[in-house]
Amino acid sequence: MTKEEIILANQQYLFPSVFHYYKDPLVVTHAKDQFVWDADGNQYLDFFGGIVTVSVGHCNETVNKKVHEQMDKLQHVSTVFANEPQAALAKRIAGITPGGKLTKSFFTNSGTEANETAILAARCYTGSHEIVALRHSYHGRSAVAMALTGNASWRLGGAAPSGFVHALNAYCYRCPLHLTYPSCNVQCARDMDEMIRTSTSGRIAAFLAEPIQGVGGVITPPKEYFEIISGIVKKFGGLFISDEVQTGWGRSGGKWFGIEQWGVIPDIITSAKGLGNGSPIGLTVARPEVADALKGTTISTFGGNPVTATAAKAVIDYIDDHKLMINAAETGAYLRGKLEEMKAKYPIIGEVRGMGLMQAMELVEDRESKKPAVEATLAVLEMARENRLLIGKGGTWGNVIRVTPPLNISKSDVDDFALRLDASLKQVTQKQMATA
Repeated sequence: MTKEEIILANQQYLFPSVFHYYKDPLVVTHAKDQFVWDADGNQYLDFFGGIVTVSVGHCNETVNKKVHEQMDKLQHVSTVFANEPQAALAKRIAGITPGGKLTKSFFTNSGTEANETAILAARCYTGSHEIVALRHSYHGRSAVAMALTGNASWRLGGAAPSGFVHALNAYCYRCPLHLTYPSCNVQCARDMDEMIRTSTSGRIAAFLAEPIQGVGGVITPPKEYFEIISGIVKKFGGLFISDEVQTGWGRSGGKWFGIEQWGVIPDIITSAKGLGNGSPIGLTVARPEVADALKGTTISTFGGNPVTATAAKAVIDYIDDHKLMINAAETGAYLRGKLEEMKAKYPIIGEVRGMGLMQAMELVEDRESKKPAVEATLAVLEMARENRLLIGKGGTWGNVIRVTPPLNISKSDVDDFALRLDASLKQVTQKQMATA
């Protein structure tokens, strides 16, 4: 198909809710390592990684070699048969979870399914129904996952399932309590006690949260936030579910999971995306007693698929063997420095935040009012494309630039990225000044 035929087929045969970032859809044909090529042969530096999914580079040869070997050996058997790749992956994951306490896994196909499985397990274990999530969060595209999500833009279809409430999150740049950290004493976390007492039955099944909110705009909490929250949740009988769909597998730097940055051991971890480096996978891993509470029988036709499980274990091994968690911390710090330099140059950048190789810039019309610069964000995205750079967008108002490259990028890649993004910001701000 030609580029035009691909775009036309998308318009005619896909749901219109399948949206594209750009005014003219970018038709991607192939990719390798940190680069992507379009149908016109243009090469792009990919610093978004398929929405925080390409963790060890596009078409990683080490991972793909093992995938190809497995495809020629055994492609599919479903969970009603035992197979080595699924067992080996579950054993590997049990050995790296926080404190070694989460040792039983259930594999599915996406982060959405992983979160649904976690909710079901928590309800079975506690005998309670209500789930607490955070404002500005994103947890998937099913009806239940959208009910969990704390962002109206991602909650489709009208009325949501019952049993979900949303607590204050630690969005310090736009503090809902109009306080300033650290003099605030992290009141947003301490409010959880009153919120549960007044907005739930008083006994909850679980609290589910992203250690760093991805789609919400890489919102990064103060170090005390989750420790305070965890204590309150336990007091009301709830489990702590850490949604690591975006923060897992070393992305936050130096640790396998984002929640480890906050010194908290959850009861359940969910993940997807970077675990498969593009292969569709979902993971729910829990403490044994929590997993054991899911009585009865269940299956996942494609969960634990031998090919996908082989890919996931190969990804974990590659991250470990190549010390990519260390690279995420060190190169992430270098990347953060470049973003801070841009903030000093361009008043449109209200805040830079994130950890490791999960960074973001929130764009505002002016730093005093902090009014979201929505149109400018779209313009930066388009200009970055012109400069052959792929970056992401997020935030409740759609005014946050997200930067999530593969974990095996180098500082020279960051230098290249910085030149392209700086040029894009400069072109957009100059255009704004010319039309002001």
